[in-house]
Amino acid sequence: MKKLPEHGEVTPSALRDRKRYLLAALACAATTLATTPLFGLLDPANIVMLFLLTVLLVAVLLGLRPALLAAFLSVGLFDFFFVPPRFTFVVNDGQYLVTFAVMLVVAIITGRLAAGLRSRADESALAARHARALSEMARELSGALTLEQVAEITDRFLGVILQAKGDIVLYDRDGQPRPAVDHRTPHLVVEPRMAAIAFERGETVECSVLAESGCAAVYLPLKAPMRVRGVIAVAPAQSFTERLSAQRPHLETMASLVAIAIERIHYVDVAQRTQLQIVSERLRSSILSALSHDLRTPLAALVGLADSLACSRPPLGDAQRESAEAICEQAERLSGLVENLLDMARLHAGNVTLHKEWQAIEEVIGSSIKLLGRALAEHPVKVRLADDLPLIEFDAVLIERVFCNLLENAAKYSPAGSAIEIEVSLREERMEVRVADGGPGFSVAEAGTEALFEMFVRGESESALPGVGLGLAICRAIVEAHDGTIAAGNRLQGGACVTFTLPLGKPPLIEEEILPEQEEEAK
Repeated sequence: MKKLPEHGEVTPSALRDRKRYLLAALACAATTLATTPLFGLLDPANIVMLFLLTVLLVAVLLGLRPALLAAFLSVGLFDFFFVPPRFTFVVNDGQYLVTFAVMLVVAIITGRLAAGLRSRADESALAARHARALSEMARELSGALTLEQVAEITDRFLGVILQAKGDIVLYDRDGQPRPAVDHRTPHLVVEPRMAAIAFERGETVECSVLAESGCAAVYLPLKAPMRVRGVIAVAPAQSFTERLSAQRPHLETMASLVAIAIERIHYVDVAQRTQLQIVSERLRSSILSALSHDLRTPLAALVGLADSLACSRPPLGDAQRESAEAICEQAERLSGLVENLLDMARLHAGNVTLHKEWQAIEEVIGSSIKLLGRALAEHPVKVRLADDLPLIEFDAVLIERVFCNLLENAAKYSPAGSAIEIEVSLREERMEVRVADGGPGFSVAEAGTEALFEMFVRGESESALPGVGLGLAICRAIVEAHDGTIAAGNRLQGGACVTFTLPLGKPPLIEEEILPEQEEEAK
């Protein structure tokens, strides 16, 4: 930490002011020495002009306060060395008093004007330098690819604008701070509370006192277009502390450029991760599709051979018949798994064409229950349909697959004898279908989340029941292909419940068929 100036210790700023005053006094003394030999050769008015020129030069080169000192010294020196009686401050001629007054006023006015022009010129030059630095910083940030590069560019700019140091502190969506560059040693001490205030309020927080103790004195929020990303903590050099307020517009512009660069890098990383996930998903779908195609033929042959073995003549013995039935059952299960893998691969590849027709949902429910006759043998299925259900447009084969997967899951995870309920109702412009069971339901952590519908995710990851976690993923893909929605949760009375919706649409008008007898009567 920086050492505080002790009582009576001269600061660098005070030392520079003393040097300027000393130079102003030396300039007046030099003018006196240069004009003393010319006394008697030059008119006193010309000597006054030389002193005014000295005041003007001091104002231009050293500033207003040294120029005021030079103005008073010039009047005194002119009186002492050039006004009779010489080498005294006694004035015999009263007209010289007017000369002194006019000389002093002209010197002060000239000094103020010259110093003001110099100050404005310095400010314009400083503003131009800062504008160039900001332009160069924006150009460099536009090409930055990592947070380390952003931090380095920010450090260079702060060194130019305020001879300052700075650190970037980022905040996650939970409001937890972290350094922008983990492996980097912090430049300065950051006051966490002030940084948190700047982040939460989105406003610049400034405390000049902290700069004298080595801490960051200015905390600038990184306000990006989407949200506040973090804070830049800045500690200026001690000699520049008094200029913090004047430099705030440049610092805030710098913070905006840094925030935009950080947000751009963030979304570039998100886009790269998303692209990688897409490529990985396509590769996985391609592998699944290839394996599924290669396995379908031998599996079909295995199921056919198992069926023929069970139905062979003369009949097999009890042990052999049970083995043949077990082979057939496992082959059918494996065949269903391969079909699910192939469907998932086709759905993710976008190669599925929907064959939609206007039809009744109850017909698909009945065909699904009939198709799963063996799996639902120990589970009564209760179907409740709302009155006057309209026809809706959907692909019967795919929606049947949705019902089969939901009913199969319900039967698999429910105790024997428990009922499975299917309820169909109307909700605004959609048809809502609920499939509920009497099993243990989903885990508390997964119930109601999207994780249940991801590929290869099972409600009970350690369950001994067969399955690979593709059923709900296929259901979601099919329902969303029909512009519907799907959700999973638990019932209050216990058990799992999966709900999906399908848009109603506007069914076509069906013209009433006119019988020949009615046509003759009409004639």
